[in-house]
Amino acid sequence: MKIVIFIIDGLGDRPNEKGLTPLKEAKTPTMDKIAEEGICGLMNAIDIGIRPGSDTSHLAILGYDPYKVYTGRGPLEAFGLGMELKEGDVAFRCNFATVDENFKVVDRRAGRISEEEAKELEKEIDGLEIDGVKILFKSKGYRGALVLRGDVSDKVSDGDPHKEGEVPEVKALSEEGKKTAEVLNKLLKIVYEKLDKHPINIERAKRGLPKANIVLPRGGGKVPKVEKFYERYGMRGCCIAGTALIMGIGKMLGLDTYEINEKKMSVEERAKIIIDKIKKYDFTLVNVKLADEASHDGKYEEKKRIIEEIDKLLNIIFNNISKDELYFVLTSDHSSPIEVKDHSADPVPIVIWGKSVRRDDVKNFDEFSCAKGSLHWIKGEHLMRILLDLTNRNEKFGA
Repeated sequence: MKIVIFIIDGLGDRPNEKGLTPLKEAKTPTMDKIAEEGICGLMNAIDIGIRPGSDTSHLAILGYDPYKVYTGRGPLEAFGLGMELKEGDVAFRCNFATVDENFKVVDRRAGRISEEEAKELEKEIDGLEIDGVKILFKSKGYRGALVLRGDVSDKVSDGDPHKEGEVPEVKALSEEGKKTAEVLNKLLKIVYEKLDKHPINIERAKRGLPKANIVLPRGGGKVPKVEKFYERYGMRGCCIAGTALIMGIGKMLGLDTYEINEKKMSVEERAKIIIDKIKKYDFTLVNVKLADEASHDGKYEEKKRIIEEIDKLLNIIFNNISKDELYFVLTSDHSSPIEVKDHSADPVPIVIWGKSVRRDDVKNFDEFSCAKGSLHWIKGEHLMRILLDLTNRNEKFGA
């Protein structure tokens, strides 16, 4: 029996003045059918009252303790960009940005520099060596990942002001971080010297565009030693997503990764990829992101529209799968209430669909209806254990 976990990023919400959420108000006949045929409940990915990130919540849902495995977002972004990392490397997520002659940030995204321009500037950074520390760098548009390899530590502060203003000096957060802080401070100056007068930036300045003359590292973390998914569960799995972060989690755990572009690909194109991988793998993780983006922008109607589009995607998928072949989980990684425009600790609805689940009386998939389901209220760490049991993969505890 195969396993599919389908995560609608940021799906959960809080009721508005009419007592409605985008999910409750959206027309979702497929999701409702899944709920009616499955066992429903609520889930907190990490724990009750803990406001999770997408990274920590996905790790928890996959059965990994984020308090032990998660060191920072940097390694996941680097994995997601396809970088080959080694245990002990320290990785940072970063942006190409624009600074003036006083090292003050005037544009944190360097005018959203093109991927082609960024790739040329990338060559000036990737492969540098400072005080015995090798520098690896890879970009994707204005975003990128910076990796330090050698005698390094992740106990350092960010080199990113997170807003317009002076680039902060990177500081050691412990004794072991002193050398790494020194390397990063030297690197930022070297990068500025190399990029400010680079032909790409001279040409951008002529066109009145901001220079991409610095990178701003943040979210540093040391690459951990992690048990691979197939070693832990004995399943060959894949991850289908549209963001480097989620792809990075998949790569770190040894899952094959496939990218989908929700903004450019049709529902039919995305469904074809998902169906193909479900048939090919024992385990499939799917993440769809746009509902979360609408939440961060505070766009209620847009989030509702996206949910209805996802329902059409699920309809195509469910016309091509069988209860005799797999168990399908529909849920979210966290709530992203429109009123908050960010993640919250509110539990998310969850349904497990498959031939041997104990169906309950829930007939609609939303935050309120699923609260009445027989699955009750679980944590993310419980999900894989439940699925392993349903697919007869669990070892018996005791005689």
